[in-house]
Amino acid sequence: MGREHRSLMFVMIWFAGLILTGMVGYTIILDVSLLDALYMTVITVATVGFREVADMNAPAKIFTIFMIFAGLGLVGYALTNLVAFFTEGELKQALRRNRMDNKIRALHKHYVVCGAGETAQNVMAQLQAGKVPFVVVDLREDKIREFHERGILAIHGDPTHESALEKANITKAEGLICALSTDTENVFTILTARYLNPQLYIISRAIEPHAHEKLRMAGADRTISPNEIGGRRMASMVLRPSIFSFLDVVTYAGDDVFNLEEVILGAKSELNDKTLRDAKIPDRTGLIVMAIKKSGTRTMIFNPTADETIHLGDALIVLGNPDRVDALKKLACDEGVRLHL
Repeated sequence: MGREHRSLMFVMIWFAGLILTGMVGYTIILDVSLLDALYMTVITVATVGFREVADMNAPAKIFTIFMIFAGLGLVGYALTNLVAFFTEGELKQALRRNRMDNKIRALHKHYVVCGAGETAQNVMAQLQAGKVPFVVVDLREDKIREFHERGILAIHGDPTHESALEKANITKAEGLICALSTDTENVFTILTARYLNPQLYIISRAIEPHAHEKLRMAGADRTISPNEIGGRRMASMVLRPSIFSFLDVVTYAGDDVFNLEEVILGAKSELNDKTLRDAKIPDRTGLIVMAIKKSGTRTMIFNPTADETIHLGDALIVLGNPDRVDALKKLACDEGVRLHL
């Protein structure tokens, strides 16, 4: 619960307690009805100065003085918090959270990233670069505040709980990426997410050496161990240095950065049912077609020949400048639909 919510709750409890105390006190001291006691309490706390409902004896006057000071204290505390709400940026934060919530509710076919550690932040950077909509869920309030300041959609909550994932609009999401700090947290998050959205595509980080099988049994479609991948890459750099030198040259050619990208042929694409020779993708976009993944299958055709025909739903794996990839996506009428096989 935020500071502004705690302050509001305290004011409401104080106000309710003051009204109740006044009603009981005036009922006993002045021997009047509850309605008259409520009337006396209200005009005293509000300091409006209307006529009393009974003769004021000494105990009643002392009690009234107490009620007036308590009422003034309540007003002073409420005004102080109201000023702080405006001057300390809490109103701005509240408005920002409200805008964030509205944007999250409008998301469709987005990804939910669970966690805010180094792995998760690298995932976010790649999703941002690919202009893929996503929302982050994490328990660390300081991280969520940082993401809000950076304009990243984020929710403060426990990813293992249904309420946090529901706030992330999990039922309309395309996929979920678990990058929490323990395998146990990842397993619980996967189970919860799979329950809320059975069609969700789930990728999970695996930490322990034998966690992959447990995560898949929980419902993960893919599991990745950053430690294993990093170790293999470091070993490959030692054992096959020429390959990595070649990749560095290919992916960083002068000032240009080349990426491997996936482009899927849409229903309205002029490239459908054409051979690569007729499609002339290298001539029209400057991209290299490295492989073709046939629609609805796991078949991957590497280094396809010019006679290879491409069809609706096929995924072209291309290498080239991101701007040129955008040009190919326009030719392919890529609608952003991904089939996770």
